[in-house]
Amino acid sequence: MTSPDGTPDALEARVMRKVTWRLLPFLMLCYLLAFIDRANIGMASLQMNADLGLSSTVFGFGASLFFVAYFLMEVPSNLMLQRVGARRWIARIMVSWGMVSAAMAFVWNVESFYVMRFLLGAAEAGFFPGVILYLTYWMPPLYRGRTLALFAVAIPLSSFVGSPLGGVLLSLDGLGGLHGWQWLFLCEGVPTVLLGLACLRVLTDRPAQADWLDEDEKRWLAAATVAPSDGRPMVHGSAWGLIRTPAFWAMVLACCGASAAGSVLGVWQPQLLKSYGLTNVQTGLVNSIPYGIASIAMIVWGRHSDATGERRWHTALPLLLIAVGVLGTFALTGLAPTVLLLTFVLMGAYCFKGPFWSMASSWLSAGTAAAGIAAINATSNLIGGGLMVNVYGLIHDRTGSHMLALLPLAVLTVGSAVAVLIVGRQARAHAVVVA
Repeated sequence: MTSPDGTPDALEARVMRKVTWRLLPFLMLCYLLAFIDRANIGMASLQMNADLGLSSTVFGFGASLFFVAYFLMEVPSNLMLQRVGARRWIARIMVSWGMVSAAMAFVWNVESFYVMRFLLGAAEAGFFPGVILYLTYWMPPLYRGRTLALFAVAIPLSSFVGSPLGGVLLSLDGLGGLHGWQWLFLCEGVPTVLLGLACLRVLTDRPAQADWLDEDEKRWLAAATVAPSDGRPMVHGSAWGLIRTPAFWAMVLACCGASAAGSVLGVWQPQLLKSYGLTNVQTGLVNSIPYGIASIAMIVWGRHSDATGERRWHTALPLLLIAVGVLGTFALTGLAPTVLLLTFVLMGAYCFKGPFWSMASSWLSAGTAAAGIAAINATSNLIGGGLMVNVYGLIHDRTGSHMLALLPLAVLTVGSAVAVLIVGRQARAHAVVVA
């Protein structure tokens, strides 16, 4: 409960402080390593493509296989998390993806590159939607926008940290008989395995099992995390019936734009920036700038969404900012303007996440939450990530232009913004029922 002036009472403040400090920093660190391991392919490509003889089309296809496996395994993984508990399942995910990421150091040709990227997607599948689901067990609806934004800040922060680190690791080329890109995969994969083992000690499946909460704190949290019956729309019914409701596909389309922007730039932005004549180390440093700014922006945006209680426009406006950034690359040239416009794109991609997932999770009943969150994330990653990463590579191979290769992003994100506004307006009027 809160006091009449809107501030949390003593019990609420105490519980949320304990929960936040116990779970959020650790989960953010886990996700930070997840995205470093997922996105380090972009920095590795600065050396690896030449060493393995990968064209832009081949590299784009191989990079996109991550999202194919991610799509296939996402829903089963989230359902398994719900069955066996987050503590053991998140540990399993992290250990397996860390091992696969480190093993990327030993790919030797096109086929092995394809296989390992597919295995990495299968190993990591379920982590993000699993944590989103897990946080609904611990965070009352009022806190979810800022919490999800803080958690998801690990995505841009991973490139802010990982890009300069990747540039340094690439400079180890020749050390111990290994290429720099091989050192990059090894040094960034092994810590994930160790952190995965730590999950078994740090995480607690449910509030009722938390020996670090008092009994009155457990009771308050159990009551506070139940979504209030205040007339807000909910998607409910059969989990597999999700695919038959337009609301599900509207949420997928909404998520596609942000997913595509983050995935495409994560894979291709280092090559785009290096085309301005930068060294590998310089590319890593410059590549980190947009991500650093986006990290700050998404926290501020998530807090503002919570403070106002508004989700729809807080989700749609970042998508439109992506389109503005992409279209601006045709009007402005040069390294500095390009970095500024890429910053707009990444701010939009990541400011979107907190308000969107808070809004989407409030539309899903307890019975459909596990499958629904995973299905939205997996499908949007396949379309927005897997497809658009390929499209970028194909257009760049045929035109030699990074700017033309970005253009489909603008079209997709405008469509995503329209989908958010339409489904958000319809959701106000009535519940969406999945038969």
